[in-house]
Amino acid sequence: MNHQISLTVNGYPHTLASIPGETLSTLLRQRLHLTGTKIGCEEAECGACTVLVDGEPIMSCIYPAERADGKTILTIEGLAQRVHEEMKLHPLQQAFVEHGAVQCGFCIPGQIMTAYALLKRNPNPDSVDIRFALKDTLCRCAGYPSIENAIIAAAQALRTGESVRKPNIPDSIHNHKSVGHTHLRPDAAEKVTGKAIFTDDLVFDGMLYAKVRRALIPHGFLKKLDISKAKALPGVVAVLTAGDIPGEHNHGLVIYDWPVMVGIGERVRFVGDALAIIAAESQDIAEQASDLIEAEFDIQPVVTNPVQARQEGVPQIHEKGNLLKHIKVRKGDMKAGFVEADVILEHTFHTPTTEHAFIEPECSIGVPLPDGRLEIYVGSQIPYQDRTQVARAMAWPEERVRIVGQLMGGGFGGKEDVMGQIHVAMLANVTQRPVKLLFDRHESLLVHPKRHATQIRVKIGAKKDGRLIAVETELYGDTGAYASLGDHVMTRATTHSAGPYDIPHVRADCYAMYTNNPPAGAFRGFGVTQSTFAIESMMDMLAEKLIINPVEIRRINALHVGSITNTGQELRESVGLKECIDKVEAQMRKQNPLPFTPRVDSVNSNLVRAWGFAVAYKNTGLGGGASDKSGAEVELYDDGKFEVRSSSAEMGQGLVSVMRMIVAEEMSVAPEQVRVLVMDTDLTPNGGPTTASRQTFVTGNASRYAAKTLKDAITAMFAEKFDVRPEQIRFENGVVYANEHLMTYAEVAKEMKAMGQQPRALYEYEAPKTQPLGKLSEDGKHGDMHFAFSYSAQAAEVEVNKLTGEIRVLKVISANDVGMAINPLGLQGQIEGGVMMGLGNCLTEEFIVENGNIVTDHLARYRVPGIMLTPEITSIIVEQPTAEGPYGAKGVGEICSIPTTPAITNAIYNAVGVRIDRLPVDQEQITKMLGTSN
Repeated sequence: MNHQISLTVNGYPHTLASIPGETLSTLLRQRLHLTGTKIGCEEAECGACTVLVDGEPIMSCIYPAERADGKTILTIEGLAQRVHEEMKLHPLQQAFVEHGAVQCGFCIPGQIMTAYALLKRNPNPDSVDIRFALKDTLCRCAGYPSIENAIIAAAQALRTGESVRKPNIPDSIHNHKSVGHTHLRPDAAEKVTGKAIFTDDLVFDGMLYAKVRRALIPHGFLKKLDISKAKALPGVVAVLTAGDIPGEHNHGLVIYDWPVMVGIGERVRFVGDALAIIAAESQDIAEQASDLIEAEFDIQPVVTNPVQARQEGVPQIHEKGNLLKHIKVRKGDMKAGFVEADVILEHTFHTPTTEHAFIEPECSIGVPLPDGRLEIYVGSQIPYQDRTQVARAMAWPEERVRIVGQLMGGGFGGKEDVMGQIHVAMLANVTQRPVKLLFDRHESLLVHPKRHATQIRVKIGAKKDGRLIAVETELYGDTGAYASLGDHVMTRATTHSAGPYDIPHVRADCYAMYTNNPPAGAFRGFGVTQSTFAIESMMDMLAEKLIINPVEIRRINALHVGSITNTGQELRESVGLKECIDKVEAQMRKQNPLPFTPRVDSVNSNLVRAWGFAVAYKNTGLGGGASDKSGAEVELYDDGKFEVRSSSAEMGQGLVSVMRMIVAEEMSVAPEQVRVLVMDTDLTPNGGPTTASRQTFVTGNASRYAAKTLKDAITAMFAEKFDVRPEQIRFENGVVYANEHLMTYAEVAKEMKAMGQQPRALYEYEAPKTQPLGKLSEDGKHGDMHFAFSYSAQAAEVEVNKLTGEIRVLKVISANDVGMAINPLGLQGQIEGGVMMGLGNCLTEEFIVENGNIVTDHLARYRVPGIMLTPEITSIIVEQPTAEGPYGAKGVGEICSIPTTPAITNAIYNAVGVRIDRLPVDQEQITKMLGTSN
């Protein structure tokens, strides 16, 4: 037997001892420290681990290291070349940067290596070639069009020897020096070269490896827990249970109802509940120890859905019962409204549980410090909230905990709840050694919160001319075993459930219910995705009933300046919905003057095409009376460069670019002169949660006002030093002028320090006040529940195969009112990704749970849409600015994904007459309804 492996990696020979069962990805990452190769699933499903073996792309997470003996390996680290002491990016890497194909960056090494192999064998690929090559390489940020365009540009550069062609992205219509123009991500180069560090890439001296023993039953009481065999296993350093929790036993984002670990005699509420945590010298030992822990349960009946959870006689999952919250919206007089209506329709819709499927699984590392403090390295959307929850569980003051946020390989709302942070804190504190807890994909699917499954009944009344008179909705939301953000998510679902329409009479009731399913929490769209599917389907059904064009019925009822929303808020500005509708309709009719009329393929009569249309709106910011604050600090350094700091999270959405550009705008320098530091509770002020499409608005404003404050301090210093009036001082291209005097920023920094001043400014921005749902202001009005809304209209063209029920989405036209496009390149990526996530929500994605047990326990059982499903996406930017937003900007991260699903399902109905009221679309149901199934 060969006990050594000899291989060449990136041009360097290596001879290593053979380890039985070792994969190539493990060898590369752990023994050669080439962490650019990422691990997303260990199932050969996501493609993030792709490397080249003798020129062929392989998924290294399942490729035995022994098979690499005698072979040549190329990883992402081997593509760039050193030229005159500088690294020169390969044209593929450069193209991915230039075209905005890099968002979170976790999948990018796999995308680039797969594309590199393609271009080696086919220097001039077309779209079909590219999509076939990348069909097994997933991008959950889903900028597939940008990835495809980047590969085409790189191929052209390689063939011609010319520079990589840049994309043609229009600037904002609002004219500024930095903001509104395309700028490249500051972290893109590191992400395309494999230098970007994610949490699992970190290694500390003496580090232990953790594992959590999960309950693996959906409902019951823990009667007995025997950890003796696990503790006795050689290599196990610590085994802790609920009795070892120093402080509070429950954690949570809003309600502290999620146990850190379940103790003897306590209730298990879902399969992912933690019973014990282990720290060991290796991951294998930790997993063996987990398997040795014996648990006995008193099994209880399982509550499987929110409707059942509200029925009498069912088990009560929490002491206060199964109802998390009854959410109510009241406007007008429903009885009078339905009496006034000429036509009334009623229908019920269902949406499933869905999974974030970020390509980077959760990872936390706890590191004890000599002074008794603890550092936790983690990719988190809310670093300060993590600090609070860890400190509560440890019974420590918050200052004893430091959260050091790391790059995130996607989040989409799924990295807001605490996962391993408290567990590694406990283990690191007890062992006084660093401890890493890395979820494999199976555990990630098991444990973290999902998108709420819902049942939504809509009753709608209208006049013959299409004017909406009354809308009544009843929602049931499955918040699973614990609250997470279920209260807020289902509140958004409810307040948006009558759509972005001006309606005199609205009533909505939502029952957010506990069940024994995995918890449900934040997910891009935040509940509005579900309710928009229902109301936008109903709008098409109403249009058909009244024989009115589907676009026109939306235009008739669309919110506008002066409208009163469903929650009683008057819209005073920045309502671009009608402009979105008009622009999408015009673009759609250019392609087909009769878009909603089915067209049968001339060659295959089973193929039918048609367009569908939908609109949506989504709040920016927390709203509902919550204090919505963000802090930012801007500092000028002796080299004349600035740094802007905030704990707000960068997870691929482009916040660091926005912060950088805003400070550059205010200080009159190039964006490259601004560094950005985020996600560190010791070094950055609290930016609040990265959720609710809020960060461009609140942290953008915090960055802007911090820069303005520093600029004012520089102005005052300059005025005093040169005895000039402040209005005589100007800032241009990194130089401060006052009449004949001038100073560079480097000189300014030194001068301020010499005068005893610190060249930095901290600013805490608080968004405009909002009011809780249903609360009246002093003048008897409902007031503003939100300080801004974004709006969207989308049209989708589908092709339905009547024989098989297969759906192909051919084209999507998406118009989004974002207030102001701060970075048009980053905005493009957000819109492409939003459309793809909406497409998956509609056609492919369902997280299946049966009687509380998880069926979708591997990535292979969850259908994330790949590049083969990508339609042609046309993006239209509408910019109706909001006065309080930075340069008029408001949120875009969620709105761009929300109307996609109903646009597609409405198109399916227009093509073949089958109304989809349950997601995801069931091909067999379509053939059954058409009578074409065997």
